[in-house]
Amino acid sequence: MPRGLPTSFRNYFRRFVMRTVASNQKSTFGSRGGASATRPTGRLNGGRGGARPTDTRERPAPPAKKMAVLAPLIALVYSVPRLSRWLARPYYLLSALLSAAFLLVRKLPPLCHTLPTQREDGNPCDFDWREIEILMFLSAIVMMKNRRSITVEQHIGNIFMFSKVANAILFFRLDIRMGLLYITLCIVFLMTCKPPLYMGPEYIKYFNDKTIDEELERDKRVTWIVEFFANWSNDCQSFAPIYADLSLKYNCTGLNFGKVDVGRYTDVSKRVLSGSCRYKVSTSPLTKQLPTLILFQGGKEVMRRPQIDKKGRAVSWTFSEENVIREFSLNELYQRSKKQWKTGDNIPEEQSVAPTPTAVPNGESKKDK
Repeated sequence: MPRGLPTSFRNYFRRFVMRTVASNQKSTFGSRGGASATRPTGRLNGGRGGARPTDTRERPAPPAKKMAVLAPLIALVYSVPRLSRWLARPYYLLSALLSAAFLLVRKLPPLCHTLPTQREDGNPCDFDWREIEILMFLSAIVMMKNRRSITVEQHIGNIFMFSKVANAILFFRLDIRMGLLYITLCIVFLMTCKPPLYMGPEYIKYFNDKTIDEELERDKRVTWIVEFFANWSNDCQSFAPIYADLSLKYNCTGLNFGKVDVGRYTDVSKRVLSGSCRYKVSTSPLTKQLPTLILFQGGKEVMRRPQIDKKGRAVSWTFSEENVIREFSLNELYQRSKKQWKTGDNIPEEQSVAPTPTAVPNGESKKDK
């Protein structure tokens, strides 16, 4: 289901699919031995032993089977306004144009007549067997990468990225000058057109290098979940709407959500407190530590995701809404924070003093040991 649909509609769609499957199984098991599903309509010549004619009229399809086809179409139509507003942005329009550049050049008659070809019939306006192999290989890579994608932005981002790589290979195969021209256009596009940032509703407080320490230490009763992000990271941009939805659902007086841009305020990731680095978030793309979520209770770090191994690299972890709720126990944190704030109690000492170790103890191999 698309992510833009409300939760009630997604739950209704799941229940509807389960009822459809159950009804199909019931109808399958009910017709054993190849028995006919038609019923007799009357007796022949009024006799008891006479043959009974069967009803040969075509019966209408059950409502469940009709809705099984209509429900995905309704979901698609429901998400069309959101997708149209999202795809109408210049970044995605230009990305789609660059991703389909080779297809347009190869198929448009005014342009394809001047292109070389390896087809036996000499038709320059159609793909040869090597180009088809490259496109099939691209499709396989996109399908493998999209298995771990969560949002629609991640799916389309993977399609755009690998399509541009395939276009560059295909253009270089045709002519090195066309390949260089395409690479130049892609570089200009990356330098001048940035991905649009999430601008939806949220209950998130943004910190800088001067306010983050003060806010975490201001009230020991407040539990903070802080995201360390960078605008240039695609993973951070994909996680932004998920984090905003979590803040709308779980933000309360005793549980707050915050963000700090470590790509802009680089000193935050290297902040030294009491002789040791406090946050330890690397901004290098090789470490894959962005985004990083850290839970603070009583001004001290309790846990973080992703975890960091002995080599300083992030352990693979999927930033989905379900994983964040489960790993950080947001439902329990929300209820406990509301109760503690109403009663005016402080955070228990064992929760604020004994944080969970962030390094993976068994994350190194035998060779490293």
